[in-house]
Amino acid sequence: MANSLHIENVVAGYGAARVLDGVSISVSAGETVGLLGTNGNGKSTLIKCIMGMVQPTAGTIRVEDDGRSVDLVGQTPEQVVESGIVLVPEGRRLFPDLTVGENMMLGAYRRTARADVERNRALCFDAFPVLKERQNQLAGSMSGGEQQMLAIARALMSSPKILIVDEPSVGLAPILVGRMMTKIKELKDQYGLTVLMAEQNFHQASRIVDRAYVIVGGRIAFEGKSAEELRNNELVKQYYLGGEA
Repeated sequence: MANSLHIENVVAGYGAARVLDGVSISVSAGETVGLLGTNGNGKSTLIKCIMGMVQPTAGTIRVEDDGRSVDLVGQTPEQVVESGIVLVPEGRRLFPDLTVGENMMLGAYRRTARADVERNRALCFDAFPVLKERQNQLAGSMSGGEQQMLAIARALMSSPKILIVDEPSVGLAPILVGRMMTKIKELKDQYGLTVLMAEQNFHQASRIVDRAYVIVGGRIAFEGKSAEELRNNELVKQYYLGGEA
């Protein structure tokens, strides 16, 4: 069963530099929610707060797990992953000198995923047949699109309930971006996942999200409750649609 994520009034930064200033978002069970914003507005910092890599100075981050509320603030990244929240990081962050198969197995670190290794591997190979063909190939020798497939497969090996995807379009050709977005939606439906996706590419993200938040200067500037509402918003037009009417 998919979990839900609730972030309220989060303040965070690095040293004296405040990056997030009272951010509140929610991702309900089974939703795909977009976090839209250009570089430097706080998307990655918010994701690091969720994953335990940056600790907020104020606010709450809670995951609802089958009716049980778990506070993530103060937890380590390992504890966050054990709670069922898994990240596909920006830039993929694979181990280039390990094979495709070895990178995938690193995703099965989570205790509850270890019993499902074979099932998850089969599902990943079904979703990305090229990975099955190249199990023994070094990850660093693959194309950008293939590496993104591997990064997603590694996350799926963890049997996630909440999948966080950070900038999946980075470094991909436009035609591959569209295919990757479609695949994320297919996997979300197949696995019954809850998905939070940080992305700059509005046109592609709006194809698969149920709704989205726009973050500007470390604050949520707008919440669009549908793709149509996003497209008609003046802020979105300014930042993403070149001022189009």
